[in-house]
This record gives sequence, structure tokens and C-alpha cells, in this order.
Amino acid sequence: MSTHEKDLDTFLKNVDEISTLVKGLNSSSECCQMKAIENADRLLTSWKQEEPCRTPLNRTVINTKSSQQQTAPADSKHDSEISSENFMRILEKDAEDRAERRKKNEELAQELKAKGNEAYTCGDYETAVLHYTEGLEKVRDMQTLYTNRAQTYIKLQKYKEAISDCDWALRCDDKCVKALIHKGRANQGLKIYTEARGCYQRILDIEPGRTALVKQYLTQVDLEEKKEMQDKGARDEFEMGKEEAVTVHLLLEKQKKPEQMIMYYCGGLELLSQAITDCTGQTLFRLDDGFGVISGNDTVKRCLCQTPATAFSEELCISVLKLWSAVCRGNEENQRLLLQGSWERERMVHLLAWESAGVRSQCLALLGLFAQEEHGRGLLIGLPELHMLVKNLMKSLCDEDSSAERVLSVLGALATEKRFRISLREDFATLFVPPFVRYLRNITSTNLGLLPSLISVLFSMTADNFICGEIAQCKECWEAFLIAMERCSHCEYRDVLGALLGLLIRLSTRPFPAAQDCAVPVSSMCLDLLSHPEGHIITRSAGVLSMVLPQSQDATQHAVKGGIVKRILKLLKGSGQTTTRCCIKTLAVCTASCHQAREELVKLDKRLQTLRRLVGGAGEIEGGNAALCLGHCLEIPGVAASLLGTDVVLLLLRQAALNAGDTGNAGDAGNAAITLGKLCKAEPRHIVKLRELHGLEILHSCLKSEVN
Repeated sequence: MSTHEKDLDTFLKNVDEISTLVKGLNSSSECCQMKAIENADRLLTSWKQEEPCRTPLNRTVINTKSSQQQTAPADSKHDSEISSENFMRILEKDAEDRAERRKKNEELAQELKAKGNEAYTCGDYETAVLHYTEGLEKVRDMQTLYTNRAQTYIKLQKYKEAISDCDWALRCDDKCVKALIHKGRANQGLKIYTEARGCYQRILDIEPGRTALVKQYLTQVDLEEKKEMQDKGARDEFEMGKEEAVTVHLLLEKQKKPEQMIMYYCGGLELLSQAITDCTGQTLFRLDDGFGVISGNDTVKRCLCQTPATAFSEELCISVLKLWSAVCRGNEENQRLLLQGSWERERMVHLLAWESAGVRSQCLALLGLFAQEEHGRGLLIGLPELHMLVKNLMKSLCDEDSSAERVLSVLGALATEKRFRISLREDFATLFVPPFVRYLRNITSTNLGLLPSLISVLFSMTADNFICGEIAQCKECWEAFLIAMERCSHCEYRDVLGALLGLLIRLSTRPFPAAQDCAVPVSSMCLDLLSHPEGHIITRSAGVLSMVLPQSQDATQHAVKGGIVKRILKLLKGSGQTTTRCCIKTLAVCTASCHQAREELVKLDKRLQTLRRLVGGAGEIEGGNAALCLGHCLEIPGVAASLLGTDVVLLLLRQAALNAGDTGNAGDAGNAAITLGKLCKAEPRHIVKLRELHGLEILHSCLKSEVN
């Protein structure tokens, strides 16, 4: 094929492609338009890289056109002879124009998106849709406009339109998490639960760290599907005329009678509570607007708001609370509906502070139902009246009546939730600290059984660093802890003492002046507890010592004078790993700062057998602290020489090499290496053994690893 024919063929091929692009750009389909734009950009790029037309233009050829053709306008002649190069320049100019138009359209689309967001915030969803739609007319592939419009469609319950927008957003960005969330919610609205789960689970393929979020959405799907099944089952039983189902309906109808005597409603509510024994009864109560029947009854509302309560109003309040407990027990949807109503929420919080012990007890029983399960706890934590609820719980706790155990049960369950701890940060010092300090200062035979639960609540709350710091720097708290420790040092209080020691370990992780001021009496009590018959008390006492002594030189000196070295050595000879870890750390602290401790240790442990055993056979942390402690003892004259002929060099080398690897503890390796250096410096004859074991190479490797 000649050069002229090749150029002609290329030109005709380009013309065909341009025709196809024009058809695509004029298509009514948004997808076809977007695809045509992408192909046009790709075609322009390929033309720039191709070799230009190689057919020469012969300007000496005889003009065979007629005179009439010759007199044709020059523009017509040029139009008919446009080369592929000129055509490409025209397309490039068109591309530049389109880029400029797109930039302007994107600016307009952003403005329309902002207007749509403002309308959405104001609840004007129809207007928001109009703005988002106008924006998409400017820019067809703007992903955020699709997701925003999908979210608005969901508010309008136009779920199919929302799903369509989410699909378009995913075409723009197949990793758009927001589109998957909205698509899942829209499928929930259509009750297509399998598809909704699939949307949420796809989020983890894009962002594996969103496990908590996905779990939350999947739980919502499960609850909605469960509710739908419950509703269908309850309706079927009612339509079949089953006695239990019909009874609930009839009793609710009787409760709708207005202006009856208080005892009439008391009896009716009591019968309802007895009739609702399963999920079917609970669901029928909900479907018949049972919550609305109660909250819409003026007589019931007056009694629940009346203070002080009369005998009849108190009985009616208890009947209402019993009924709420019956319909909410194990039923997530009823729990949600009950706390969704502002009047019901306010009554629960208000009744918790009533003078009537019977009303408070029944109210706590209802709260206990919510606190038992994660879903119920989430509902309680989300209450606008949460702080008032906690305040009333604390008031009941201070009354020290029979309801205190239930109060601690509810608080203990809530305290395990991170959201609860965060919500109570600002008010913790005023709400929690005073009643807890009061209990710990005034331990009696009547409240003794509550103390483990009380301390457990505090321990759970200290999982929040802010709250932990609030307690750790509270002088009143530490004084109360000391009083409680002294009161509970006897065997019959071991449960309370164990819980209290565990709390002190956590509070001592950071140095605070209040903790340092109490370090001497706390360490003194813990030192005495090292002889306690209960193993877990010994372990936790050693744990407190290992945390408190590094914060106070006075406490360390006092403990050494009190015989801590001898007691620790005794425990190190036959304790479990946790106790050993705490004890050897405590011993390392004592020997680091107190010469008397080093002398006493060398005197009690000939040739440091206990320390050498820990260096060679304990875990990494225990072995590292044992090596550190051994290094402290080498400052005593004659100790290094007494270790000649032992396996101390081998054990320290092994510890250094073992912990210097990628998975080892560099600090522990450094302890062993430093102690080995001290040993050889104090007694050069150990260098002979070091060389035999190629120890210099090992130490060099350890040093290099630690530097890296």
C-alpha cells in the first residue's frame, strides 16, 4: 500500500471514530456521554503520538476544476481540503474549551451542592433534591452529589431512587464507602435485608478498620428483620383468634376509656402485665399502640407526675413500671420505642428519685432490663437525660437502702461501655467521687457486701485515662483507700481487699502528687499484706509496691527498713509468674536506690542464686529485671569475685542474646549486657570465660541491635 493510500486510510478511520464520538456526546444516556468524553481524550492523546501525514502536496499539478469551480469561495476550498493535522488542532481546541466549561460547571455544581446541604440541614429535603439535581446537570460524574442526593431520597423514603444514585456514585468511585452505607440503608427501607448486609460487608473490603461501624449497621439490619418477623407472627396469631393475642387487644381497648378511677387503671395494667408473657404479646402491645394508650391517658399522666405521691398514685406508678418491664423484657424494638418517647423517658428518670422505695425499686428493675444487654445499654447511654439519670442513681446509692445493690448493678453494666465513660468525664468528680468516698470511709457490716461491686464500677470507669487521672490526683480518694485497706486487711474482707488493690495498681500507673503523698502508708500496708494467706492478695500487693515505690524515695527507704528484701526473696523462691514479675521489679527498684537493700540481698542470697535462676529461666521481663538487680549488687565489694566459677557469664550472655532480636525486649537485653560489663570490670577474671563463650561478638551484636 502506497504512502498516499495509508494516509487516506488513517484519515478515514479517524473520521469514523469522530463520528462515533459525536453520536456518543449527543446521546441521551449519561453513561454513553461520559464514555464518549473519555474516548475523545484518549483519541487526542494517541494522535499526538502518531507520525504526521507523509503524503506530499504537489503544488505544480494542473488544476482540472472548471472555471465555475475555481471561482468558488476560498473558504469552501479550504474546508474541503482540511488535513488530519488541522482537524486534530480543532479537536484540541475543542478539548480546551470543554475543560474550561467543565471547570466553570464544577464551580457551579459546588455552589449548588452547598445550597442542597443547607436545605438538607433545614429539613427541606425536596429543595435539597432540586439543588443536587441541578448540580448533576452541570457535572454528570460528581460523586458527592449522587451520595448527597441518595441520602436525601432516603429521608423522603424514595429508596429505589437512592439505590440508583448510589450505583452512579460507585461508578464514579468504586471505593466510595458513603455510597455503600446509603445503599444499605435504602435496601433496609425496602426490606431487602440480604442485599443490605452485602452492602455493609463490602465496606470491610475497602476499609478493614471499620469493623465497629459495620457491626453497628449489621446489628440494625438484624433488629429490623427480627421486628418484621415478630410483627407478621403476631398479626397471624391475632387473625387466627388465639386467646392470648385477643386478650391483649381487649385489655388495651378497656384502658382507652377516659376519666376512670385510679384503681380501674391499676387493675387493667396489672392484668395486661400478666397477659403479656411472650414475644407475641409484646408485639401486639406495640402494634396496638400500647405505649401511646398509657402516655395519652390523663389520669395515668397525672399520677406519674404527682409529688408527693398518694397511696393510689404510688400503686398506679408501680403498675405502669411493671407493664413496661413486661413488654420490654428481651424485646429490642419495644425498648427503643419506650425510650424514644420523651414523656416516658422523663418519667423513668423522675420516678427513680421518688421517695417511695417501691417505686424506686420497680424503676431500677426496669433499668436493669436495659443494662443487661448491649442494645439496651446503648439506648440508655444515648438518653438526653443521661446525666440526670446518673445523678438520681447516685442519690439512691447514698440512701444505702435495699436498692443500692440494683443501682450498682446498673452502674456496673453502663461503666463497661466506652461511650458512657466519655459522656461522664466532665461530671465524674461531682457525681461519682463523693458517694464512693463516703462508702469507703464508712465500711460497716451492712454495706460490706456492696464494696466489691462499688470498687468494680470505679475500676471500669478508670479505663478512661481522663477519669483515671481524676481519681489518681484526688487526695480524698487516696485517703479513703487507705481507710478501706486498713479496715479490710483481715481475711474475711479478702474480696474487697483484692478489688481495692487491683484498683490501686491501675491508679499508680502515672505519678500524681496525691498518690506520692500517700506512697509511704500505702507501701507499708502492702508490705504487711505480703504475708497474707490468700495468693491473689499477695500478688496484687506486690503489684502495688512495684508501681508505688518508683514514685517515692521515702516509700522505698521505709520499705527496705521494714524488711521488704527478705519477704521478696522468700516469694521469689516459689511464686507464679505474675507474682514473680511484680516482686523482681520491686526488688530492682529497691536495690537501685538503696545501698542497704543491696547489702541485705547479698547477705541473704549467697552468690545471688535466686537472681541467677531468674536470669536463666524466667521470662524476658523477669530475667531483664533480675539482671538489673544483679548489676546493682555488683557495687558491693567482693560480690563479683564470689561469682567466679558460676554460670553467671553464660546466663547473662544468653539473656542478652535472647532479648536482642527483632522480637525481643531491647531494654532487657541492655540490662543483661550492662550487668555483664560491670561484672568484668569489677572482676577481670570473668573476661576469660567471656572470651571462651565468644561473648565479645555477642555483645557487639546486641549493642548494634539496640542502636538500630
